[in-house]
Amino acid sequence: MAPLKLKLAANISMMFTEVGTLLERYGAAKCAGFSAVECAFPYDFSAEDVGRALETAGVEQVLINSPPGNLDVGELGLAALPGREKEFLQSLDLSVKYAKILKCSRIHIMAGKSTNESSTCDETYMKNLRLAVPVLENAGITGLIEPINPWTIPKYHLSSYDHAVKILRGIDSSALKLQLDVFHLQLISGNITRTITDLLPMIGHIQIAQAPHRGEPDTPGEIDYSYMFKLLEDLGYDGWIGCEYIPSHASTKDGLAWMRSYSLM
Repeated sequence: MAPLKLKLAANISMMFTEVGTLLERYGAAKCAGFSAVECAFPYDFSAEDVGRALETAGVEQVLINSPPGNLDVGELGLAALPGREKEFLQSLDLSVKYAKILKCSRIHIMAGKSTNESSTCDETYMKNLRLAVPVLENAGITGLIEPINPWTIPKYHLSSYDHAVKILRGIDSSALKLQLDVFHLQLISGNITRTITDLLPMIGHIQIAQAPHRGEPDTPGEIDYSYMFKLLEDLGYDGWIGCEYIPSHASTKDGLAWMRSYSLM
């Protein structure tokens, strides 16, 4: 069977953690056969140091997340947090700075966890995303919003695809698109084929992992990735697919046989 034309990026926040720091994982991803990477939060290192690791490894950075806020207290984004608007804009500026240095054209703008005033959170979210659009447009960067299932991250503000579609249609900017993680989609609603087919024009990035345990695509679970990859190929999806899964082997490289078995290399 001829290899599929889909493009895979290693998520080096989850993969290759056994080799050392984030900076060391760039080279490990390259040695394992990846030409591109994504990561959640590169902000523990200077943008210049990350850029040097990226250049030395010879891979492309295709995605970073906006800063999470205070991870020590469980924060995962600022965009939907009332009263934190100034911090959000500062965090956006920081992520744009990193993206420019890394030549990365996508930023996942994290919503954060809702307070009890969910309607106020949504007003704040919309306001902040509208403010983000001209910043993203001026930088030539696409902002992404991602629904996250409520079991993995309880109280995350954006936890349904209907909500995400409403936001994207309300803002109506080519600088803001949908990040669709097939793992989260399965846990949120299932109906994967119809959802991906219907939302394809809005999708700016896809991520994968098996459900419900978030392992490699070929581990036991609910999603038939042989079918899924063929679907994406048939639909003409030409964006990146981030491998945001938790390796089931002590060595990430030992768990990459799925790439060959699904005709992805």
